Amino acid sequence: MSVSQDCLWSRLSAGGPLARRFLRAAAAGVVLSNLERASILGQRHKELRGRSVLIATDEQLTAALALIELDGIAGQLVLCPPGQSIEELRATAKEAHADAWIVDRADPDDIPTDLGRVLWCNHELKARVAPLERPESTEWVLLTSGTTGAAKLVSHSLSSLADPVQRPQPPTRGTTWGTCYDIRRYGGLQILLRALLGGGSLVLSDPVESVREFLTRAAASKVTHLTGTPSHWRRILMSGFGQLITPEYVRLSGEIADQQILDNLRTTYPAANIVHAFASTEAGLAFEVTDGLEGFPQDAVGQAGSGVEILVEDGAMLIRSARTASRYLNHDALPLRRDDGFVNTHDLVQLRDGRYHFVGRHGGVINIGGLKCHPEEIESVINRHPRVRMSLVKARKSPLLGSVVVAEVVLSIDGASTPSEGAREAIRREIMESCRRALSAHKVPATIRIVPSLEVAPSGKLRRPNA
Repeated sequence: MSVSQDCLWSRLSAGGPLARRFLRAAAAGVVLSNLERASILGQRHKELRGRSVLIATDEQLTAALALIELDGIAGQLVLCPPGQSIEELRATAKEAHADAWIVDRADPDDIPTDLGRVLWCNHELKARVAPLERPESTEWVLLTSGTTGAAKLVSHSLSSLADPVQRPQPPTRGTTWGTCYDIRRYGGLQILLRALLGGGSLVLSDPVESVREFLTRAAASKVTHLTGTPSHWRRILMSGFGQLITPEYVRLSGEIADQQILDNLRTTYPAANIVHAFASTEAGLAFEVTDGLEGFPQDAVGQAGSGVEILVEDGAMLIRSARTASRYLNHDALPLRRDDGFVNTHDLVQLRDGRYHFVGRHGGVINIGGLKCHPEEIESVINRHPRVRMSLVKARKSPLLGSVVVAEVVLSIDGASTPSEGAREAIRREIMESCRRALSAHKVPATIRIVPSLEVAPSGKLRRPNA
């Protein structure tokens, strides 16, 4: 296949024999060697050369195949996360000046044709009669999760996205990755690239399947490396089916990994390498922590000249590296980087005993009678209780203080039994006492409600009231 520009296909082809590697979803799969003479678009890729293409597919597998096929052909690839309405897709297309759409929905007629050419496809491969020429330097555009406001369109190159994968690391040929992330967001796209460029395979999750169904598929595909947010992992541990898999490598990112979840994973998977990482759509991957402790070492900050430079200013973490994005595409967005190249992540950290601990997002602070607190700090205390699997802290209006802190808690099930009301009340009292010992008075929840589950957003993060 003729390749005149560095692109995903050229790197993929250099990653080892394709015949033993695959991308697999719940209902379908593709062996990568089949992409050498076939594609999801057949000959229609010619219609997209140099265009700004919105990838707005329902299926992850179709989106992944479109990325492989169109990098080096399209001028710009805009990777839309799942679940967007037509109005949201239209707004994204306008911001990105998109003039073509890739869709796989059953009825593509509801896609606005006034915004460009619409090409329907699915994950079924069609024969191609000639190799693809790839002269374009393609811009990759991702959307932020929108947890602190409207989603932003963030511009990356393949080089900025693939930089963490190309750094020296243990060989991964023969590795099979599995991911709870959606590959149309930064965290999931990182895992897709790690699998493709590291010489491995990838098993994709499906939002409609249960935890048990996904883990059963992962086990059948002999997944060795499994990734997700802390909320994903809590759901796996809560399900009672975590023992269906025996991963060599467990990875968490996207939310604060507190000590409780790290310890629970170590107990469940004692032989696994457990890693938690910090990354954002704008700043890219900053670091990985492998010592089993929450937070990250103090000496990671302030190392000028390193591949990734980290600063802490006014409690916020800033990052500068080759992995950071170049710009926002939104017409009303502020500059993504400062003049010195640093990106403000708006994630707040505190230094305690030689280690930085995450305390929350700048936009997620709760104001209690003029005193501020971070929900994640309180959740970390609650989650230390041995019967707590996950928790959510939020504000409730109060006529006296303006707001008070309240908490919702999901309990782990001890065997097959559900705690009695008396046991639940005892757990509430124990949690409250722990909060009083560890937290300032204004941070102690006014109420603790035990709930059967907590809502997780499509990004894999807990859905918070300010999201």
